[in-house]
Amino acid sequence: MKAQLLTTISFFTYQLSISQTEKLLHGKVISNNMPLNKVEVINKTAKTITTTNTLGEFSIVARAEDSLIFFAKDYLFARLKITAKEMGTNNLIVNMIPKAEELNEVIISNITSKQIFLTKEDIKEIKLNSHKSKEGLKIQGFNEVKGSPLDIDFIRLGKEVYNLFKKEEEPKKETAAINFRKLIAATCTEDFFVKDLKLNLEEKELFLQFCDADPKSKTVTEHPNLLATIDFLYAKNEEFKKLK
Repeated sequence: MKAQLLTTISFFTYQLSISQTEKLLHGKVISNNMPLNKVEVINKTAKTITTTNTLGEFSIVARAEDSLIFFAKDYLFARLKITAKEMGTNNLIVNMIPKAEELNEVIISNITSKQIFLTKEDIKEIKLNSHKSKEGLKIQGFNEVKGSPLDIDFIRLGKEVYNLFKKEEEPKKETAAINFRKLIAATCTEDFFVKDLKLNLEEKELFLQFCDADPKSKTVTEHPNLLATIDFLYAKNEEFKKLK
């Protein structure tokens, strides 16, 4: 009985001494039974680090309860908790698992694209044929493939080009006039023209045309300011009255 007690005490004393004592551990890092070189072996607890050699071997000082981390590019990191068992051995084997391969961007090379260039003549023809059916629209150098997901809707394209040219062909003065009218409508009430400017309703339209003809109206439109707009209208009203 005493012998068993002494044996038990000796065993725990041995385990305790091992757990409290640092030891130079030796081991090997492998993957698919092949040694891994330049694997970083990190003792996270003791803040020490070493690297495996070409044979995958390493040596590092550790004690029980220390955490070892094994890190290598293209491999999942491994973690090993040091216990009394590891402290009692001198040949640790650590197996690392390769990371799953990540596919790079896939490029489909069997689909070719063709650049489309429109000349002035092509654009004119589009404008002239914009009212016709799709079958009637033909532009030299373009072959339509029915059912292809890359079909070009020339009718829609023609309308967009036509609208674009139509907007560009509109006189800038007319565009400015619309903006000027919107500014006046948002700024001045009917009472302003009648009570302040002393204009009757029949004179209002003529007066606005008179104001719009002045280049200064563009400045008022481009830089809207209530005081500047009112001053402009008062000044033009004085000129307008002199023309009567």
